[in-house]
Amino acid sequence: MSTAQWTLSIVLLVWVLGRNVGVRAVTRSMFVIPLVIVAVAAVAMLRDVPLTGNDLTLELIAVRVGLLLGVIAAATCRLEHRDGRLSVRAGLGFAALWILVIAGRAIFATWAEGSGAATVGRFSRDHLITGADAWTAAFVLLSLAMVVGRLLVLGAQVSLAHHRSSRSRLVTEARA
Repeated sequence: MSTAQWTLSIVLLVWVLGRNVGVRAVTRSMFVIPLVIVAVAAVAMLRDVPLTGNDLTLELIAVRVGLLLGVIAAATCRLEHRDGRLSVRAGLGFAALWILVIAGRAIFATWAEGSGAATVGRFSRDHLITGADAWTAAFVLLSLAMVVGRLLVLGAQVSLAHHRSSRSRLVTEARA
């Protein structure tokens, strides 16, 4: 991995953990800021996504895995009512998952550039993956899909919580 990729990975991890671990009030910016960052990252990092051979298949698998990891990340969080507001609590499970995903990516990239280069090369050749750019795009897509997957689940949970809260208020008012 290049210095820029290491820096980006570390900055992403610090940002994700700093912004999410602990108890955070549910706000519009909780959804908008990560989605804007995902969009900017996609435009900046996915300009020339290889689509020949089985590159697209690799990239679609990465998106699916990223969405699944996002669902798992959301499952490690809990919605709570605090001070009359809806909040999200993300703890050790959330942090551990993100650390594992980013460390796994870094370990794979380091291995693929070093002692695993021949193995990855054979695998890529045997499965018609055109090279390092396809792998890079796949890991970028995985990371972006993980963020989007978590936000989709969190958005659904927040919507359901608001619906239940509104319904409870209507029932209470009807009884009064």
